[in-house]
Amino acid sequence: MPEPMAKAVATVRIDNDRVRVTEWRFAPGAHTGHHRHEYAYVVVPMTSGPLAIRSAAGDATAQLTVGAPYYRDAGVEHDVINPNPGEFVFVEIELKR
Repeated sequence: MPEPMAKAVATVRIDNDRVRVTEWRFAPGAHTGHHRHEYAYVVVPMTSGPLAIRSAAGDATAQLTVGAPYYRDAGVEHDVINPNPGEFVFVEIELKR
């Protein structure tokens, strides 16, 4: 997997004592940077296609589909990279309590 270049753009849409909703926009080759999820979260893809995942367990690919959400527990550590030739967008909903 090539080294990512640009950073993905995170726009926080809601942030209160219960949830944080962030829109993530990835230019081609952009990445989140390595991070750890402090809260459980749900991702709602706004684009279909693969995303590259880099973690301590190695490199993987996740296939996302528009409107098909998925859930992950707190504690996930990874860098998410857009390997697609176009922009990739998803909404992340962090569950604070």
